Amino acid sequence: MTATPAVTRVVVTDVTRLLGRLIKGRLPTGVDRVSLEYVRHYRGRSRAMVAVAGRWVALNGVDSQRLFNALLEPRRRSALAACWCVARSYLLSWRFGLTGAILLNTGHSGLEHARYAARVRRHRLMPVYFLHDLIPITHPEFCRPGDSRKHRQRLTTMLSTGMALVVNSLDTGRNLAGHADRTGQVIPPWVVAPVAPARLPAPGSGRPIFAPYFVILGTIEPRKNHLLLLQLWRQLVVELGNQAPRLVVIGQRGWECEQVVDLLDRCEVLRDCVLERAKCGDQDLATWLHHAQALLFPSFVEGFGMPLVEALAMGVPVIASDLPVFRETAAAVPEYLDPLDGRAWKQSILAYTQPDSAPRRAQLSRMTAFHAATWAEHFSLVDGLMASCLQ
Repeated sequence: MTATPAVTRVVVTDVTRLLGRLIKGRLPTGVDRVSLEYVRHYRGRSRAMVAVAGRWVALNGVDSQRLFNALLEPRRRSALAACWCVARSYLLSWRFGLTGAILLNTGHSGLEHARYAARVRRHRLMPVYFLHDLIPITHPEFCRPGDSRKHRQRLTTMLSTGMALVVNSLDTGRNLAGHADRTGQVIPPWVVAPVAPARLPAPGSGRPIFAPYFVILGTIEPRKNHLLLLQLWRQLVVELGNQAPRLVVIGQRGWECEQVVDLLDRCEVLRDCVLERAKCGDQDLATWLHHAQALLFPSFVEGFGMPLVEALAMGVPVIASDLPVFRETAAAVPEYLDPLDGRAWKQSILAYTQPDSAPRRAQLSRMTAFHAATWAEHFSLVDGLMASCLQ
C-alpha cells in the first residue's frame, strides 16, 4: 500500500497536558484517553513537544520515545524519567527545529494564549486540532469563571491557524459551525471521527460488592448532575433502608461542586450506600463497570460521552440523559430520561435493580445492534483528512 503524505511527513505531538497530569499523579480523563491514543498511533513517526517556562521544547527522537513510553505505560518512576527527558532538551536544545511539521494538539493545551498561534505561524507548522466540545461557550454556567473567554480564544486559534480539525461527534460539529457563523470565522477542513472506548483490562470475575449497585463515572463537576443522584439516593435509603441499591461514584473531584462534596463527606444517611472511588485504576474501573446494574449518566450536556460507549461495549446497560449526542452515538439503545426528572430516574433505577426486569432485558436485547467505533476507524478518517490537506 502506498503511504499517504500524512504518514510520511514529520509529526510533532504537543503532550504538555499529558505530562502535567502525569507529574501531578492524576488519572486520565476522557480527553486524556483520546490524547494517549494519538500518542500511541503516531509515536513511530512523531517527535514530542512540551511547553516549558514560556518556551516550546522539542525533544529528539530517542527522548521523544522515552517520554511517550512514560505517558502510555506509567510506572513508579515514569514522571521522573519524563521530566529528565524534557529538562535535558530544555537545557541542550534552544532551537525548536521542527519547522514545517504537522502539529497535533488533541488536549486544547495552550490554545487560550495568543502566543500559541504566533508560534505556529513563526515555525510554519500545519496544526491538526482535536475539538472535544464547545461547552464553556454554549453552557458557561457549568464551567469555571473565565472558561468561556478562554475557550473562545482556543477556537480562534484553531480556526485561524488550523490545517484541519477533528471533532468527536456531529453534535460538536454543529456547535462549531454555529460558533463560526456567529463570529464570522472560517472553519478549515474538518471531519467527524467518533472515538473508541478506553482500552480497559479484562474485568475481575468476582463482584466488588454483593449488593446490587449502579455506577456514575466522570469528574465531579456541575454539568455531570451528581447532585440529582445523591438526593435521589437519600430518598431510596430512607424508604428502603439496607435494601436500597448502592451508588458507586467513580471520578476525581472537580470544581464548583461544594453541595455534592458536602453530601459525600457529611451525609450520614448516604454513608453506607454511596461509595466514592476517586482513585480508581483501569483494572478496578473495568470490574466495577462490568458488574453494575447499569451506568447512570445524568449529564446536562456532553461533547461525546465516552463512559456511555465504554459501558455499552462491555454489555452494561445505560440510563442516560436524553441528549442529541447520546442518540447520535448509541441510537435507541440506552434508557433516556430528562436530567431534571427525578421521579423518572428513581423509577428506572428501581426497575434496573432487578437483573431480570422487563426494561433491563429490553435494553440488553437492543444492545446487540450496538457498534462502538474503533481506533482503526477513527485514525483512518484522520489520516485521510490530513492526506487530502497535504495534496
